[in-house]
Amino acid sequence: MSERVSPPGARKVAIIGGGAWGLALAAAAARAEADVVLQTRRDLEGSLPKGVRIVRDPKESAAHARLLVLAVPSSACRTVARDLGDHLDGSHYVVHGVRGLEGDDLQTIADVIRDETPTRRTGALGGPALASDLLAGRPSVIVVGSRYPEVSECVTATFGSPTLRVYPTSDLRGLEWASALVGCLTVAVGFAQATDTSPGLIAALISRAIGEASRIAAAAGGEEKTLLGLAGYGDLLASITQSERPEVIVGRALGKGKGREEAMKSAPLRVEALELIPRVARWAEVHDVRAPIFRALAAGVTDGKKADSILSELMTLPVEVRA
Repeated sequence: MSERVSPPGARKVAIIGGGAWGLALAAAAARAEADVVLQTRRDLEGSLPKGVRIVRDPKESAAHARLLVLAVPSSACRTVARDLGDHLDGSHYVVHGVRGLEGDDLQTIADVIRDETPTRRTGALGGPALASDLLAGRPSVIVVGSRYPEVSECVTATFGSPTLRVYPTSDLRGLEWASALVGCLTVAVGFAQATDTSPGLIAALISRAIGEASRIAAAAGGEEKTLLGLAGYGDLLASITQSERPEVIVGRALGKGKGREEAMKSAPLRVEALELIPRVARWAEVHDVRAPIFRALAAGVTDGKKADSILSELMTLPVEVRA
């Protein structure tokens, strides 16, 4: 394959990870006329987005661009960041698009990047965008979070296009927790849909769940208001109609009585939330954060508790003073 020649001054980005999300981000950046390399060990001939070329070595990624975007499972982030770290310096920006938190202490991926690389200017992507929409070029919205304005500006310039609107926030921690928690709650939406729950009750579930998630995120050091915007409410509301969203598919499978392993096989992509839900429930208990929805969801995921029992539990909880 011949190497594409970049026009002078072209924005450059290296996407790390050749899964569906990595391909989608690469396609979005290429559509915005950025110079894109995709670091992966996969054979993607025939499925590579137009204008994207493959590299195999993290050294090539670091040499190609100041901006690198991690699009790998949370369980692989530390190893990938460590491999990249040998080739990065303080001039690089490392952003991730991972809906996960690491370990039982729920460390954010940005903190993992700072642990394993010399990079300090980090960021994250979140919000209601679907991989399939980005890949197809359908109009989408995404959120970038960073404490550094130059990182948000770089991401906006690299990915923003007539079909992708990029909204910035300085609340990086809040965005990371919002992405992870909403991924979990989207499983709950699928779960509710599978049990023919009424639209009114699903609306109540979403409203109470966001309130619960905002308490958890605030206890973790984020801002509650972040959960009330695109990264929280917006992302979760989108899940009502995103029937192809992996978390919704898994939630529906669980709601229909399938076991965890069988439910996981029903989704086209790996769903980080299934492993995260019980860890979030334990974390909330340890940190004295009231989280009945996450506790009930964990019972369905880890203990196989039936949908009608979970609904009965949620409907008989004490009513909070504030609606």
